Amino acid sequence: MYKHLLVPVDGSPLANLNVEHALALARENNARVTFLNVRADISSTGDGALLATLDPVSFGRAMTGASNVWLARAASAAQAAKVACQVESRVGDRAHEVIHATAKELGCDLIVMASHGRTGLRGLFEPSVTVKLLEVTTLPVLVTRVESNVPLTHEQRALGHIRDEHRSLAAVIHAMQDALEAPNEAVDITMVRAALYYLREFPERLHHRREEELLFSRLIQRFPESKSLIATLESQHRNGSMAFARLQDALRALEANEATGRPGFAAELERYAQQQWTHMGQEESEILPLASEHLAEADWQAIANGFEEHGDPRFDLQLESGFANVFRRLMDLAAGRTQK
Repeated sequence: MYKHLLVPVDGSPLANLNVEHALALARENNARVTFLNVRADISSTGDGALLATLDPVSFGRAMTGASNVWLARAASAAQAAKVACQVESRVGDRAHEVIHATAKELGCDLIVMASHGRTGLRGLFEPSVTVKLLEVTTLPVLVTRVESNVPLTHEQRALGHIRDEHRSLAAVIHAMQDALEAPNEAVDITMVRAALYYLREFPERLHHRREEELLFSRLIQRFPESKSLIATLESQHRNGSMAFARLQDALRALEANEATGRPGFAAELERYAQQQWTHMGQEESEILPLASEHLAEADWQAIANGFEEHGDPRFDLQLESGFANVFRRLMDLAAGRTQK
């Protein structure tokens, strides 16, 4: 029926859930997806013009914002779902008009989005982007959820964070694979080195621990029959760490001599990537459904709060912020390389 879906993304939990709905619809219809992020045009403001003059580098980062991050995560979700996709980042202060114009330009036949919604008198004066889009569009629009009507559950919040971190890991791996794809181009060592730093400090040391302490432990308590499966996944965490150590050794060889070190690094990266695809696929196809079946609402609330607030003193908030900045810079570097 529909063959080309336009899916706006803004990094919010609601938009991330909408990505999953859109990908399910695309699979059912054998359709492709274009993910779109609309960024405000800060160059038209006085502060923006001043920043562009005084600090062009900071201005460029401010203009890009987190657009590359959100689009990379959405693209990783599509790759995991085996749905063909492309990404678009556009600038405009009237997001609904940009969404509609982009859909028309690219030949999309359905716009799939969620709405944060508005309530009370505020809704009369500040309609959501979705409402504004419905007023101007000539294309079909599927509104998957109105948050003010049906707020996200604790389970949806928690699963959203877990999948979001999986998508970040996948985006970094894909960025490194893309950097090695062109045999006649020099490897961007700066980007690869930063990517390995991110993988070591975030997935290897933080994300896996979160899963084990916040999710796995509760699932074993609620459903002891999951113990064997969880032991397998925890073993995969350890095997992934060993594979990552070999990847670090291969990076040192690559830095010493690109001609001789590149094949070895590419081989170790492929092995590491395949381990991660298997592991994340098993978590999302086996563990998360079991958790949905057996965990109580209180469990999901604790898991969601743990991922969001990191109340455990072992979770370092300053490091968390640093990883987010490293990831954003990585996605900007990757996007800049592909646009050359």
